[in-house]
Amino acid sequence: MKNLFSNLKGDLFGGITAGIVALPLALAFGVSSGMGPSAGLYGAIFIGFFAALFGGTNTQISGPTAPMTAVSMIVIAGIVAINDGNLEKALPAILTVFLLAGLMQVGLGLLGLGKYIKYIPYPVVSGFMTAIGVIILITQILPSLGYYPKEDKDYVKDFIPQAEELILENILREEAGEGILVLEDFKETIDRAESISENDIMDEAKTLAAKEASGVLGALKVLPNALNNINWLEVILALSTIIIIYGFKRITTAVPSTLVALLVVSGVAFGFGLSYRPIEAIPSGLPIPNLEIFTNLKLGSIMPYIFTAFTLALLGAIDSLLTSVVADNMTKTKHEPNKELVGQGIGNSIAAIFGGIPGAGATIRTVVNIKAGGKTKLSGMVAGLLLLVILLALGPVASQIPAAVLAGILVTVGIGVMDYKGLKAIPSLPKDMQVGPLKLSSEVMVMLIVLILSTFWNLVYAVGIGLIIASLMFMKKMGDLTAERSNVKTLKKEKAWADEDNFPKELLDKVFIKHIKGPLFFGSTSDFQQLAKQIPNSASTVIIRMGRMQYMDQSGLYAMEDVLVDLKKENINVLLVNVLKQPRYMMERIDIIPDLIPKEHIFKSFDDCVAYVKNNNNNNI
Repeated sequence: MKNLFSNLKGDLFGGITAGIVALPLALAFGVSSGMGPSAGLYGAIFIGFFAALFGGTNTQISGPTAPMTAVSMIVIAGIVAINDGNLEKALPAILTVFLLAGLMQVGLGLLGLGKYIKYIPYPVVSGFMTAIGVIILITQILPSLGYYPKEDKDYVKDFIPQAEELILENILREEAGEGILVLEDFKETIDRAESISENDIMDEAKTLAAKEASGVLGALKVLPNALNNINWLEVILALSTIIIIYGFKRITTAVPSTLVALLVVSGVAFGFGLSYRPIEAIPSGLPIPNLEIFTNLKLGSIMPYIFTAFTLALLGAIDSLLTSVVADNMTKTKHEPNKELVGQGIGNSIAAIFGGIPGAGATIRTVVNIKAGGKTKLSGMVAGLLLLVILLALGPVASQIPAAVLAGILVTVGIGVMDYKGLKAIPSLPKDMQVGPLKLSSEVMVMLIVLILSTFWNLVYAVGIGLIIASLMFMKKMGDLTAERSNVKTLKKEKAWADEDNFPKELLDKVFIKHIKGPLFFGSTSDFQQLAKQIPNSASTVIIRMGRMQYMDQSGLYAMEDVLVDLKKENINVLLVNVLKQPRYMMERIDIIPDLIPKEHIFKSFDDCVAYVKNNNNNNI
């Protein structure tokens, strides 16, 4: 507790500054997620406070971030779609997934897996971050133009037949569930259908229209409609926000330009009574826990999102620990990665219970905190408390913020989150693989695959596919390099070692010496497996020198077993020289020693082996 208040003035100023920076971003991420501005604010409050309190990075400021929001959008849109487009109905399942992600993060921390996050390949992270930027930019085009698909009557009209079909399917499904569906008599079906109003059909059509226009592909599909229905006031508000954000930075960085843009553009729009579209109303009063997460829990509704929840947990871990490294570099301290994951998990779990979207350590907000004087956990807690005060005191005022302003803020976030360092490196990375006639860089290929799949298909699966491809490529590279160093050559390419110069000449046709230099593993077994086929008929003994083979994996073990079995079938005697500890242990586990190689055929030195060969020449060779 003493350490918590050791830098009271600096932490108060740092926390207040970081909280002010977080406000417009929290509102924008909430709107972007599909759950509304209040969800973003709740996430910033609870994650910011509890991640700071329980985390392992003293200066970290946490809250909703672009990557976490982009993945959250997938969860929210998917669950809303299967709940008839009703967010309120879908909310318990959505928040349960977010709660699960938070608990998974706590689990990652308790299992001590924080230190392994650094092994995520850079091309995967780079492709993902750039995709996040592209997704945000494209999806914010529509609100920046003032176009909302479900409010376009001409666009929605095309979905009315599909809406009627879906409503009828639901009626039939209800009747089947109640056991009253009779194919010979549709009277009950007709009665229920007659109770459906035109407004019900139109609401369903609007839901279908919004779903069709969601995501990158959806936004691009309806872009022509948006360009034909531009609301120039919304465009001006969005552009003004973007111009102020970038322009004010050139004047000073002491005051957050995002906040300046929010206040100036919103103030002008509200003050002059312009007919703009405001954000959704932010509830006043203290946040209330959503207990339906526990009372209405249905495993069936969240099972399809288990992997997505794990991705959220993993992504939040990466996001947070990367920010922790930045904080370490600035403060010359050392964070505790596992403790940080536990703190982030607790923060995300509590935020989910109160209806907030998930988040992670936020780099820009953390840097602002440090530069403003923050040094201890108190700074992050102050940032969370400040946002709570703003919610309680200014909720009705914040509800008047134009939606186009938040769209403009998100456009700048999308531009800023892309990995320009990785993109600039594309031409200079070595082209180490060939696909047909083309030479490509394997790292660039992984980055582009993740970028394209994340942008146009699925963020979650794209990261998984990227990790698998990157891992396979890494294994191949390591296999090639180690095999090259291992020098596991065919017999025809074997060169005698120095101590073999005096080997008895009369035995050269009868004894072949095989060298294994380096590990025998999955990348170096192919040549070794040809050993039995390469030995001429005149040979009756093979000496395998293993003193430079430090390691044998399971692939190498079974390759060795196959070779020894083949040699035994050919009645060829096998002698092993200087078998090291790990390979011997492996060979004993599956009884290669002593079933295939008796212990008397294993020698500590080459000289001992040669002496054995000489002594047994007449009898065994």
